[in-house]
Amino acid sequence: MKRWALLAVLIPLLGAPSSDYTSAQRKFDLIESEKLQPGSRVVLTSRELNAWVAAEVASYASQGFRDPKLELANNAATGTALIDFVKLQQAAGKPPGWMMTKLLSGERPVRVVARIRSGSGQAQVDVESVEISGVVIDGKMLDFLIQHYLIPQFPKAKVGQPFELAHRIDRLEVKPDAVGVVLRR
Repeated sequence: MKRWALLAVLIPLLGAPSSDYTSAQRKFDLIESEKLQPGSRVVLTSRELNAWVAAEVASYASQGFRDPKLELANNAATGTALIDFVKLQQAAGKPPGWMMTKLLSGERPVRVVARIRSGSGQAQVDVESVEISGVVIDGKMLDFLIQHYLIPQFPKAKVGQPFELAHRIDRLEVKPDAVGVVLRR
């Protein structure tokens, strides 16, 4: 009898978002509300960002994308995930060709290293390298991958070019333990 009572208490908690996720979402909502004072700084910890990313990406697991992780550094970030590129393309309604199916079917560990620059209401993300199943892709091959795979899959992605930061954000201060979001004065 006691086990059933314990299960009744635990079941709602198992599906509840983590406190780190809730904290991150609250901070994002606060920034997006544009009610913060000019010059305000909102800090998103690495734990909060990872909890938020994991929760937001969870619905994509059946589409070939799972277990995302984010590691921060000074003005840089490294993202890792397990990706099935064939499933991703199929979920987007674009069945891959025979060659792509043979080369990239199945789940692959992917690691992306990017530099992040921002200021005066603009930011730029420069992808330095991508590693798929231990094979590093950089230089001209990386440029080809971005132009012929990433951009067609995610047409709104801005890679290697400046873009405007929304919600009165002046800059992002990326450090190893957190990202500071600084609003314009």
